[in-house]
Amino acid sequence: VVDNSLINNETIFPIELNTMPGWAGSSWYWLRYMDAKNDNEFVSKEAVDYWQNVDLYMGGSEHATGHLLYSRFWQKFLFDKGFVPTDEYAKKLINQGMILGMTAYAYRINGTNTFVSKSLKDQHETTPIRIDVKLLKDGGDELDTEKFKTWREDFANAEFILEDGKYITGREVEKMSKSYYNVLNPDDICNQYGADSLRLYEMFLGPVEQSKPWNTQGLSGVYSFLKKFWRLYHSGTEETFFVSEDEPTKEEMKVLHQTIKKVDEDVNNFSFNTSVSTFMIAANELGKLKTTKRAILEPLAIIISPYAPHIAEELWSKLGHETSIAHADFPVFEEKWLIADAKEYPVSFNGKMKFLLELPLSLSKEEIQEIVMNDERTIKQLGDRTPKNIIIVPGKIINIVG
Repeated sequence: VVDNSLINNETIFPIELNTMPGWAGSSWYWLRYMDAKNDNEFVSKEAVDYWQNVDLYMGGSEHATGHLLYSRFWQKFLFDKGFVPTDEYAKKLINQGMILGMTAYAYRINGTNTFVSKSLKDQHETTPIRIDVKLLKDGGDELDTEKFKTWREDFANAEFILEDGKYITGREVEKMSKSYYNVLNPDDICNQYGADSLRLYEMFLGPVEQSKPWNTQGLSGVYSFLKKFWRLYHSGTEETFFVSEDEPTKEEMKVLHQTIKKVDEDVNNFSFNTSVSTFMIAANELGKLKTTKRAILEPLAIIISPYAPHIAEELWSKLGHETSIAHADFPVFEEKWLIADAKEYPVSFNGKMKFLLELPLSLSKEEIQEIVMNDERTIKQLGDRTPKNIIIVPGKIINIVG
């Protein structure tokens, strides 16, 4: 029994018995977005018939027993009542993978306050202890023993058995958790490497649906790429902005349109990790070509802008544009720049195609054979076997028999 006389709405409040706003209200909001200013109904027939359902729902797997379950239930209920034209509110579902943490372990010799380095732990009876990843040097595996002593009072007098003068911790991939001391603050990463590096690295870790371990050391590679990308638009040690109006070469146009094609495909397939690889390849190739042409660098800035918006916006402004790069049209792929001088060979083993290999059409049969036989995928397919025959028709097929 509740004594309502005690309710003052400051320190004591009435019990909330109406769960509908939380359950139903959060389970049909997309319908309201279709007709937000309609004061007579939650959505008009004209609006819902036009918009139909959501193109993509993206959320963590935990949503499967939370919001996703309730929202699908509510949509089917509204469909049965004739209020909406579809019984599913989303056309496609993607559950993004979890970014995991790399837990660090120190190994304490039982009954002592002495810690033994990882490779020596089997020589003693030890207990692994999770430690804060912030105690590691440069995000690696080496423990900063002085910081470790100040981390907890009971470790103030800790002693260490080192290997080659260092204390090397154990590492294990686990869910990020404060209790595991493996949580990373995105603000710290942004302060050190910039927000674009964080964005690119998260996408570069792997396919969006897969869970993948975070490794701070990998950030340096993406950070170096962004500096290389920036240098494409600048010249000299003073980093003076320079873009020429010269006509691009065929080779430069090929690199650009290979990038446009691959990134366009990757975006449609949600393969953002391979897009980042494509940007890296493009930056390397254009750097070798010493490209300074506006016709190449301007569309390149647009292509990378969804991935690294801050650096792209800055370059866009330097290129002389007064409006945001977000309003620029995405470059259109032109196949003519990729034709004629290369062939994507289907590489078959006993008549079954296993992978594709793009090679210049100018290569001789002997040159093609040398390249394909040294390819890692060929070596993996053959194992210890020696092929009985290698059939190569330049410009057409590669078939390895045996």
